[in-house]
Amino acid sequence: MSKSLAILMLIDLVLAANALVLATLLRLGKLGGTAEHGFGWPHVIVFALVLMLCGFFVELYNRDREFSKTETAVRIGVSLIIGFFALSALYYMFPDIHVGRGILLMALALFGIGQFIWHHCHGVLLSFPGIAQRVVILGNGSLGQKIEEIMPRVRNNYVFAGYIRPSQEAVCVPEASIVGNVDEIFDAVSRVKAHKIVVSLAERRGVLPVREILRCKLSGVEVVDALNFYEQLTGKLLVENINPSWFIFSNGFRVTRFIRCYKRVLDILFSTTGILLSLPLLPFIALAIKLDSRGQVFFRQTRVGEGEKEFMLYKFRTMTQDAEKNGAVWARENDPRVTRIGNFLRKTRLDEIPQLFNVLKGDMSFVGPRPERPEFVKMLEEKIPYYSKRHFVKPGVTGWAQVKYPYGASVEDALEKLRYDLYYIKNISVFMDILIVLETIKVVLFGRGAR
Repeated sequence: MSKSLAILMLIDLVLAANALVLATLLRLGKLGGTAEHGFGWPHVIVFALVLMLCGFFVELYNRDREFSKTETAVRIGVSLIIGFFALSALYYMFPDIHVGRGILLMALALFGIGQFIWHHCHGVLLSFPGIAQRVVILGNGSLGQKIEEIMPRVRNNYVFAGYIRPSQEAVCVPEASIVGNVDEIFDAVSRVKAHKIVVSLAERRGVLPVREILRCKLSGVEVVDALNFYEQLTGKLLVENINPSWFIFSNGFRVTRFIRCYKRVLDILFSTTGILLSLPLLPFIALAIKLDSRGQVFFRQTRVGEGEKEFMLYKFRTMTQDAEKNGAVWARENDPRVTRIGNFLRKTRLDEIPQLFNVLKGDMSFVGPRPERPEFVKMLEEKIPYYSKRHFVKPGVTGWAQVKYPYGASVEDALEKLRYDLYYIKNISVFMDILIVLETIKVVLFGRGAR
């Protein structure tokens, strides 16, 4: 366990204990408890330990990924809900450590606020000079240079410390940035006080200095593959540099029965709720579409779903009736085919409401990669590696690519969105879905990414 993680957990433990003490004081004005129930260290210890275990359950202490403020808030919220039910069950089974419901709710709220502030501050503290992690890159090719370039832009708790020059690769970086050769990795890492080695070799067979790298790892230096580090930094996969064996041996990409089950439950819940809430709007939207332009209210189009099976997708019509008389084309910015009402519906995402029926039917999920048209899928599968892998899960009304990247209308855009889609499939979880739903609400409110 790293020192920074140990400090993060220790402060969480102290915050939990103090939250219960403060809630008791605010509620009762004393720490003696009530006539029915006393108050002492057992109450504090049980409360703090249960909340720490809940934090582990929702992976708040997972250092393999950096969480955004929204994702941290989601995980803390889920942790508090689990903590409430776990503590209620313990209090029922062991009345001697019982804490009143009013005190419990107040303590959970105080701890949640304090934990969120502390986790945010912890991330800021890690960026201070002397605390930020120093990173050396083994290899000097294009991938290593890309990581050096994006590292300060996306994560302020990493500092680039230099390159380790491999023996069989041409030097493609400034000599001044090279801190050592492959034969002296341990000495170079010790000299620049690096915390992490990012392995970015074009060819590893017979070249990877296993003994030196193992020596670094056993001395406390973290060793990570360049593709995995890029994923941690950006929240997407670098598809062009991935080979089939990486997919096979990497963590994730396991869509289990449990995941399919919980997603189906959430899909039914979200789609039913969305349909019921939008019912009063449907007549007005339909009337506005009919008055604005000639044509049908609803728009139907064939899309590719899970397992590359085609299905009929439903939307409110936002383009003129003869928008595709010359064949299928991507929508573009300020597209002249979009009607006045259609422009409003797209910006507010109201045109997507009929897709809730696709979700209820089971053709789509609420969260997943956006479904593409068969004509475009065929073309993109020929030009983009692993494009078909996005069809291993149901397509969604919203997705990771939709909240991280604006509307795509080219092969380059499709490639960029695929990077996000595959990241979602690799890391699919209930927390990821909740995060995407919250981010989607933000996107809709600010009208970002629509065309």
